[in-house]
Amino acid sequence: MSELLSIIELGNPILRHIAQPILDVRDQKIQTLIDDLLWTVARSQGVGIAAPQVAQSYQLMIVASRPNLRYPTAPEMPPTPMINPKILAHSTEVVKGWEGCLSVPGVRGQVPRYQAIEVEYLDRAGKRQALEMTDFVARIFQHEFDHFNGLVFLDRVENTQDLVTEKEYQQRYQPSE
Repeated sequence: MSELLSIIELGNPILRHIAQPILDVRDQKIQTLIDDLLWTVARSQGVGIAAPQVAQSYQLMIVASRPNLRYPTAPEMPPTPMINPKILAHSTEVVKGWEGCLSVPGVRGQVPRYQAIEVEYLDRAGKRQALEMTDFVARIFQHEFDHFNGLVFLDRVENTQDLVTEKEYQQRYQPSE
């Protein structure tokens, strides 16, 4: 049975560490961590999560875009574990969009990100995968990838006027259903 992991929050020094690559994808500890991250992101209304957010400083993320309470217009994609991912190429176009973070509760910010990226990663079986991502899914990947370098979305906000509370975001910017 998977375990719901505690998500650490801004101020915890692990969020500012450089995450280590995973050397043995098939290690049972890593496989269990993947299952627990899948369970945790599904239960936390997130669209992605990185291992450093649960105090595990590894290069492992889950991209799990789907409509939920925090992101009602998110596109649907299967939850995808990505181990030791890399950005191989990116568009020249940079787009600002709203982001929040499970490790920075209560705040949203306008963050500039590449509109399209090409990535490579290992799946949970250790097989190399390549994927092109655009728009919101590309944003999720870049957001989670930042966690491997000790960054949170607040580090990428260009102006403090691009920050709002979650409550204000829901009232002012959330598309109505």
